[in-house]
Amino acid sequence: MYVGMTNNLKLRIEQHQSKENKGFTKKYDVHKLVYFEKTQYVNNAIKREKLIKGWKRKWKENLINDMNPEWNDLSWMLGD
Repeated sequence: MYVGMTNNLKLRIEQHQSKENKGFTKKYDVHKLVYFEKTQYVNNAIKREKLIKGWKRKWKENLINDMNPEWNDLSWMLGD
């Protein structure tokens, strides 16, 4: 499960799906967006990312299940 923060989610998804970047997402074939949050301020996003990264996997799964219980790919919500 990948947790990250970006100022351009659509571009980041495209990079992960194309396996453009080496690293965790390429190694483990992570390609679906199953949860995301928007924040107004970058500092809040960084704090939230660090918080979630420190969680147990089960807590992360519960967060996803609350919003997206079928774990559907939500990248379509970002538009073209």
